[in-house]
Amino acid sequence: MSASKLDAVYRSILLTKFFTKGWGKPENLKRLFEFRKVVSNREECFKLIDKDYPVTITKEQNLTDCHLLEGYFLTPLEKYLPGIVPEIAQKAHFQVLLPVHWPDQHCKPVCLHLAGTGDHFFWRRRNLMVKPLLKEAGIGGIILENPFYGLRKPTDQVRSSLHNVSDIFVMGGCLILESLVLFHWCERNGLGPLGVTGLSMGGHVSRN
Repeated sequence: MSASKLDAVYRSILLTKFFTKGWGKPENLKRLFEFRKVVSNREECFKLIDKDYPVTITKEQNLTDCHLLEGYFLTPLEKYLPGIVPEIAQKAHFQVLLPVHWPDQHCKPVCLHLAGTGDHFFWRRRNLMVKPLLKEAGIGGIILENPFYGLRKPTDQVRSSLHNVSDIFVMGGCLILESLVLFHWCERNGLGPLGVTGLSMGGHVSRN
């Protein structure tokens, strides 16, 4: 069965609005599956990201309850699989909340919070996860915008409904490499120990 016929059958039995354009390009799926072999090896995966990978901070603000930063960087996945990440999703946006005063200057713990399905932008994780942890335990938080969500959502995509099955693999690959970029940035800025967490889909990615 050809890819086009397979996509037609898939769409005919689809019960939701996810993956309405089918599996995606066969060549992209092949490239993603080959790259997955590298990412699945933790030692090899860590080698993919330079410790000085460039990160741009666009905003710094001292608030009454935290120190807020915002920034972006280009997703490393575009370097290894050129053209596979939609242009609008190639810029990884993130937000950082840190304590105004660290309880211990030699220990500055930070946790990266990954998004669950449908969690666009920063506000939900900021208010429900990051701020309570910051207030109760003095643990800073990083909120990374998912590819295909929020500022990184393709203009023709409706809400969280990814067009292709391959998009979910692109999302996962981006998040794994982008998390490493943020961990290196934290280490360069004297932050640590570091952790990663998430709910639903974010929890699944954080275990990989």
